[in-house]
Amino acid sequence: MSGVAAAFTLQRLLLAAKAALAAGLAFAIAPLMPGPAAEYPYYAPLGALVSMYHNVAGSVRQGFQALVGLAIGIGLAFALVSISDPSPVSVAVFMGLGILLGGLPRIGSGSDWIPTAALLVLLVGGSNADDFSFGYLIQMGAGVAVGIAVNFLIFPPLHFSAAADSLGELRLALGKQLTDMGAALTEKWPPEHEDWSRRSDELSEAARTVRHLVQEADASRRANPRRRLHPRDVDLDYRNLRDLERVTFHIQDMTEVLSDVIWSEDVPYTVPFQDSAPLAAAMNAAGELLASFHGEDTAEQKRLYAAAESAVEACMAATSQRDQEDAAVTASESILLSLHRILRAVRPAA
Repeated sequence: MSGVAAAFTLQRLLLAAKAALAAGLAFAIAPLMPGPAAEYPYYAPLGALVSMYHNVAGSVRQGFQALVGLAIGIGLAFALVSISDPSPVSVAVFMGLGILLGGLPRIGSGSDWIPTAALLVLLVGGSNADDFSFGYLIQMGAGVAVGIAVNFLIFPPLHFSAAADSLGELRLALGKQLTDMGAALTEKWPPEHEDWSRRSDELSEAARTVRHLVQEADASRRANPRRRLHPRDVDLDYRNLRDLERVTFHIQDMTEVLSDVIWSEDVPYTVPFQDSAPLAAAMNAAGELLASFHGEDTAEQKRLYAAAESAVEACMAATSQRDQEDAAVTASESILLSLHRILRAVRPAA
């Protein structure tokens, strides 16, 4: 049901409504095109659909790439006709060439239109290839222009909220991972709760999703007249994203280290029992700090940061005292180093 629900989100419904409007408008103006182009009105709504994208900059880019691909494909068809009459061999050769030309840099979605346009000119245009090619390109161009105009003028989408929400959700997930590992350190080993040990891939996927959504937010503000009414510091989102990606890396490393200590018998290190409580306190404090960025004010974040920093320093002092008595290599130092780097990455602004 989640897949069905995704097809009927507000953004998707708005895109569908704008695409329908653009296609209708394009078909309405298609008969007004000059010369033989008016005989091919059905390509205008196709052009409108081709240019309909979930942000304005994407509409411009996708529409322009489609027209470039069409022009190249039409040129290929005329080159074939000028050399010889179409035959199975010549059509196959030119379709292959069209696919190769689709690999040209920056042509993007226009690559699919090169062989398509060439084939349509050959099969549909036939002996009237000149008029068909002119009408095809003009009507598609008109449809693309209508599609871009509709997307620009009617509620051009901004994807800021999705990016902001995803950043907050990733912070909460990372904070929960730390507090769950902190709880595991205070349980009898092996701990009853081990879900945290299998979340490494989930955290990676969550970080990739956040990066995608931040990039979508950045793209949605380009050429968008609504950005002045809804300002957002996307550069700050990118900085927060990079910090959280570093935090994700360090938490994944801590997850692997602690999982090895608990369940693997052949690792050459362990967490001494006396380190468990101070390490758990440091993890819990860091986890609460990460979760605080989702809704707490700056003063509360600074207080939680100070508490996490104190907990990490207390743990470092405890392990340092223990090291004077026992020089054996432990996993505590690795976990503490990761915690120190996490705190450095999420230090609140002064």
